[in-house]
Amino acid sequence: MKHNRVIVWFRNDLRISDNETLTRAIQSGIEIIPVYCFDPRMWAKTELGIAKTGAFRTQFLIESVDDLRKSIRNLGGDLIILQGKPEDKVVELAEKIQAKAIFFSQEVTSEEKDVDKSLESAAFAKGITTESFWQSTLYHIEDLPFPVSQTPEVFTHFRKAVEKMAKVRPSWKTPKTINYPSDLDFSLLGNLPSLLTYGLEKPDRDAKSWMEVEGGEQSGFGRLRSYFWEKDLLKVYKETRNGLIGMDYSSKFSPWLALGCISPRSIVEEITSYEKERKKNESTYWLIFELIWRDYFRFIAKKHGDKIFNIQGIKNQEDSWSRDKSQFEAWAEGMTGVPFVDANMRELNATGFMSNRGRQIVASFLVNDLGIDWTWGASYFESQLIDYDVCSNWGNWMYVGGVGNDPRENRYFNILRQAKNYDRNGEYVRIMIPELQAIKGFDIHQPWELSTSQLRSLKIQFGHTYPQPLRKIPTLEKAY
Repeated sequence: MKHNRVIVWFRNDLRISDNETLTRAIQSGIEIIPVYCFDPRMWAKTELGIAKTGAFRTQFLIESVDDLRKSIRNLGGDLIILQGKPEDKVVELAEKIQAKAIFFSQEVTSEEKDVDKSLESAAFAKGITTESFWQSTLYHIEDLPFPVSQTPEVFTHFRKAVEKMAKVRPSWKTPKTINYPSDLDFSLLGNLPSLLTYGLEKPDRDAKSWMEVEGGEQSGFGRLRSYFWEKDLLKVYKETRNGLIGMDYSSKFSPWLALGCISPRSIVEEITSYEKERKKNESTYWLIFELIWRDYFRFIAKKHGDKIFNIQGIKNQEDSWSRDKSQFEAWAEGMTGVPFVDANMRELNATGFMSNRGRQIVASFLVNDLGIDWTWGASYFESQLIDYDVCSNWGNWMYVGGVGNDPRENRYFNILRQAKNYDRNGEYVRIMIPELQAIKGFDIHQPWELSTSQLRSLKIQFGHTYPQPLRKIPTLEKAY
């Protein structure tokens, strides 16, 4: 059905490439009006008293929307920027400019779905059509070899099933032009907000940070080209992905994936080209493997709904969690007295990013060593992570909390064993915790093993220059 005017409401699909919503709108509408709406609820305070969306993620979002506007202008269109509740503002705009349809991408978790329902209801009351499209995953929801309600509870079963019985659809072609109405009032375009709009301060670029990312589709594809072709790093991804130092031990695609600046299908198509032109090995497959994990958590979230946010998780498992705020704050600030944990948390606070290995380590420490409510950790990550993805974040935290999809019970990460495996000589900790950098070698991971005279000679004093450990952690022998 052809519509005279179609609003394309962008959400976590901030790109013009492989964007079914945009493409379908162009096919269905005579005139296309792209829209992004900054929803103030994204910056509400959580029960922990912190902003739901912190400065790093906000800055990346603003950059991504700005980049989207530039891309759309290059196609002959423009991006209208609204501020307020989308279910109100987008429908009000549609009525004002006489658009007869609103197209948007589907989300899976309750807050977003509630907005969808309200928007659809308000639009229906005004005689405005709505259409939504699934485009957040590598495998399309309609191509799964089982109904979403029967998504396997074990990742390996899911992976094997989709790899054997499902195919990745080809990506949608990037449009060459957008027919944007020439008679729209220029004042409707709106301006980008700033961090100050949400009471946030622009984060200083930390001198220790190697995390060089800028929001937007152009930057995302630039990173892809750099990692695959210019630096030729894909061929060693599996060997280096558990690294800690530098920009290139892993792909770092996650921030762009989280906001849909680049699609998983575009990445896989580039992997296929790389395999044909350069090399096909375990590493090229392993990046696809990680994208399947991302799919898995999204389908699990759709299957289980709000259970992924509940402390009992999808296992409906009761537990007696601690809610010691002082210990939680020490963890959040990187002041637990356990160097490997503190180093990772300080990187997160300074850059908005932490390695996958680091995330597992700090989550295990919060849950298993301190016994603190895993949902507090998930909430803190939601605020801080530049690559926050609601399904992956809460799915992974459920996993660590023992109430998710982990087939193993009581998965515990021995901090010292992890340190020995991934930071044997302490280079990472030495960068992130300068007050301990005088300690040589592996001893930096266990400063409590040094004598008082040794610590004094290094000008380190527990409780003064560095905190006493909150918990006595297991030795290397008791390892996972």
